[in-house]
Amino acid sequence: MPGFELLYQAAALCLTYPGDEFCARLPLLREAAPQLREFADHAAVTEPRELAAHYLQVFESAEGHSLYLSRWRGISPARFQELYSSHGLELTGGELPDFLPAVLEFTARTGDTVLLTEHRAGLERLRSGLADSGTPYASVVDAVYATLPPPGSQVAPEGG
Repeated sequence: MPGFELLYQAAALCLTYPGDEFCARLPLLREAAPQLREFADHAAVTEPRELAAHYLQVFESAEGHSLYLSRWRGISPARFQELYSSHGLELTGGELPDFLPAVLEFTARTGDTVLLTEHRAGLERLRSGLADSGTPYASVVDAVYATLPPPGSQVAPEGG
């Protein structure tokens, strides 16, 4: 979806463990992606250690807030890797290819929303669970979800 590349890149940063890189980019993130201001404003006034502890509590607890999209649909992460490869991209680092921030970065680089639209139901469940738990991370997933075409619409993926 044209025009959302910056939002996807910024959302990927927000949904990655909030280390020094996140804190350094926070002022730029706030200005570049107005859809994420609610989260950016929260992160700006939260002590870095508290923000990191909250991230671990939200995404690495047994609450069911998985950022690994294949867990929502039971699809092999290999599908993600195949699509990355078809665009000439290679996932580096220690994360699995179905990690939502990796999918968001892929979408930002290629404009191909197929992985996000294929996993719309999982994103909706993640979004709902985050909202129910009252975490500011819900607004990040909400902003991404809002960019997707309505369920059932026949939108062809870009670039693929």
